[in-house]
Amino acid sequence: MKRTHFWAIGLALLTVLGLATGCGRSSNATTSRQTTHIVTDMTGKKVTVPTRVTRVADLWHANNQVVLLLGGQRRLVATTQLIKQSPWFQTVNPRIKHVTAPFSGDDLQIEELLKTKPDVVIAADEAQVKKARSAKLPTVNAMYQDFAGLRKSVTLTAKVLGGTAPKVADAYQRTLTRNLNTVKRRLRGVTAKPKVLHIVNATNLNQVDGRGTIVDEWIKAAGGQNALKQSGNMISVTTEQLAKANPDVIIVGSTTTAKAQRALRQNPVLRKLTAVKHGRVYGNPQGTFPWDRYSAEEVLQVLWAAKKLHPAQFRGLNMVSETQAFYQKYYHYHLSQTQAQQMLNGK
Repeated sequence: MKRTHFWAIGLALLTVLGLATGCGRSSNATTSRQTTHIVTDMTGKKVTVPTRVTRVADLWHANNQVVLLLGGQRRLVATTQLIKQSPWFQTVNPRIKHVTAPFSGDDLQIEELLKTKPDVVIAADEAQVKKARSAKLPTVNAMYQDFAGLRKSVTLTAKVLGGTAPKVADAYQRTLTRNLNTVKRRLRGVTAKPKVLHIVNATNLNQVDGRGTIVDEWIKAAGGQNALKQSGNMISVTTEQLAKANPDVIIVGSTTTAKAQRALRQNPVLRKLTAVKHGRVYGNPQGTFPWDRYSAEEVLQVLWAAKKLHPAQFRGLNMVSETQAFYQKYYHYHLSQTQAQQMLNGK
């Protein structure tokens, strides 16, 4: 009986040890699996990225704003020179001035990028993506061309960042939906659709944004129509084509309203356009990134544009308050009324 008893005890101990060892292997395997996860970027490429991302190299100007929106700005270890020098980005996030921009002109310097030891790289340029992947860096392409793409890109960036970022991304999606629905509701029954010309900047009045672009999409969402029939971003057209289009409203990017009006009035042909003669020329607002293209602040752009195109329907809409509320909610930055007005004036 004693011998049987000892055998029973030994068998029990072996069983317990076996279970413990098995559990240990399972736990380690689970931990290993949890150190990375797979995201699908905007090109459909599946990329394995760390589950815990603490160092982000963001090589696309516009997406740095999305990282800021999602609360990941302290994780930026590489950015672009344009973002480092952006006055409003510096105002909201002063430390951006000290973040590395691993570029020589427009050329990505892979050695400089590697020195920042990023957990993940975010880019929009295919050549940059290829270069970073060749250096064995997990790299996602976040580029988009329309509102649906904007939503998807914000969600993608949130998945890369992890933590609370997905919840912030969900809140942002609701804000975008709400603002688009607000415009749609206020324009119900309005049939007039002003012809809108969007000029890229005041230094080249012949470079414009055509149809099939995110610019064209917010023009339509705001109750307008593109004055041009041509398609494409930042396309070149002749002054004669602009004269023939004869827009009701002209919006100029990367400048103030005063400078936009001055530039158009100095042109002997363009000063005769309906929009110029009626004083309906506006500089597009600029925040941590210009509102008019590839911007998370498209949520404000659509409201601003709708008010410019249909002032009667949006008389009670206070864009200063809307801008302040957005900056407080998503950037945790108290924007003064003066600052918000400067932003709205394109300063």
